[in-house]
Amino acid sequence: MLDRWTTRLIAPPLRLLAKTLKARGITPDQVTFAGFLIGLLSVPLLAFQLYELALVAILCNRIFDGIDGALARLGTPSDAGGYLDITLDFIFYSAVVFGFALADPTANALIACLLVFTFMGTGSSFLAYAIMAEKKKLSDPDFSHKSFYYMNGLAEGTETIAIFVLFCLFPEYFPELAMLFAAICILTTATRVWGGYQTIKKAERTATVTE
Repeated sequence: MLDRWTTRLIAPPLRLLAKTLKARGITPDQVTFAGFLIGLLSVPLLAFQLYELALVAILCNRIFDGIDGALARLGTPSDAGGYLDITLDFIFYSAVVFGFALADPTANALIACLLVFTFMGTGSSFLAYAIMAEKKKLSDPDFSHKSFYYMNGLAEGTETIAIFVLFCLFPEYFPELAMLFAAICILTTATRVWGGYQTIKKAERTATVTE
């Protein structure tokens, strides 16, 4: 929901960093891999309840995620790079939740399972629609820089990172915060499935009429 505004705010500094990396011969895929590996460090850090250090790893991952896209747009973005980026993003998101389950299995494990379950809903509705949108040649002007069609929802990248920050700052409230975000993810999935279905049906009807 907030991505369209946060993207515009962070784009200029990310572009400057990307230009510096490009001048040194760094590729977008290298940044993607590095960011993913740094992000995975959050799992053992969370397991040992080192929440501040885990937060640093999470934020570094998100910064790298922004830089790789900016770096790709300085040249010709590749579909392979976009595929790698979005796939590793979803793995990272679930890994962070898994880390909190390891931190306190008794209090966190069940709600962490619920949250990963809802992530499957937001992720699958996003990716399945992306496939159909490409097939039907649909487009989204608000996110024209994305490698995949970006379908809006209440739970997007900005909201996910915000909740991860809250998890790390207030780990004792993880169950309550995770329950709240799980509800938001369920609502996002429901609206995406319904909206996506209606949009694709409309595209199919339009195509039938014009044939």
